[in-house]
Amino acid sequence: MSVRRRGTAAAVALAAALSLAACGSGDSSSGDAGSGDGGGKKAAVATGGKDFADAAKKTASYGTDAGPGEFPRTITHAMGTTELKKRPERVVVLDVGELDNVVSLGVKPVGYAPTEGDASLPGYLEKGAGGPKNVGTINNLNLEAVAALKPDLILGSQLRAADKYQALSAIAPTVFSIRPGFTWKENYLLNAQALDRTARAKAALAAYDKKAAALGKGIGPDKPTVSMVRYMPDRLRLYAKASFIGTILDDVGLPRPENQRIEDLAVEISPEKIDDADADWIFTGVYGDPKKTERDSARSNPLWKNLKAVKDGHAQDVDDETWYLGLGVTAAELVLDDLRGYLVA
Repeated sequence: MSVRRRGTAAAVALAAALSLAACGSGDSSSGDAGSGDGGGKKAAVATGGKDFADAAKKTASYGTDAGPGEFPRTITHAMGTTELKKRPERVVVLDVGELDNVVSLGVKPVGYAPTEGDASLPGYLEKGAGGPKNVGTINNLNLEAVAALKPDLILGSQLRAADKYQALSAIAPTVFSIRPGFTWKENYLLNAQALDRTARAKAALAAYDKKAAALGKGIGPDKPTVSMVRYMPDRLRLYAKASFIGTILDDVGLPRPENQRIEDLAVEISPEKIDDADADWIFTGVYGDPKKTERDSARSNPLWKNLKAVKDGHAQDVDDETWYLGLGVTAAELVLDDLRGYLVA
């Protein structure tokens, strides 16, 4: 195809995408980046409800029957089916989970949508990611920027960008998981099937599982309770089982306080209820500028100072970028390393 014809085709695809985007509807707000939380019309998928509980099982049923190296292949995913005529080489990712996934599989994406207010790549992925171009943010995608990269695959999620799916599909084959977060393993395998790298993904997950089991054994039978606290600009959360960090703690076999032993993303509390975070160990993350959160007011509360973990010196600040924003196997491995440093003598 000539340069002129390629340019014309790209222009037609972009015009179609913009037209579809203009006709789209739905709430594009996805709440805090990386948490898997959502708002508006996406709330049923984000926190609670049948759709939330079934997300991992549904995602595990997606994929393809095509064998290794077999193309064209049809991928079944959260928004329907997508045909891939050849092994993708130019990939655009629309969230940090997809970024972690493709980088761990040896793919350097050409485009990436970062979290709101932070255009930089996550530090732990920067070396492997190369230099992907910015295509807007998770909540505000720039379709022109996506089209300009001439991708042959776009990876994202229904929760983040359902209202942009048709427009994105007009640009390139698009594969969506249901949501980021506690479904990270299922999302990883779905992305790997689109990239024809399933064996590599299964090997990475097996290595993670082995490492988590070894950590659990190293901690011993008398495992401490672990509380996960995250300070955010508009809320204070105790992260529960149906979260990225929740799945990792479960894999290690670390028990949780009763109020965090629920099948949901998190429990929201006020600084005055910080004693709800009591446990043998407390691991705290901060999203964004700490001064714009309620961290200082929570920690100035006498209840905080009387918590068992605080009195024992077991209240630790952790890297929000990996523990809460990571959403992929690379971040999960780093969390295991951190946990070993804290909990294994």
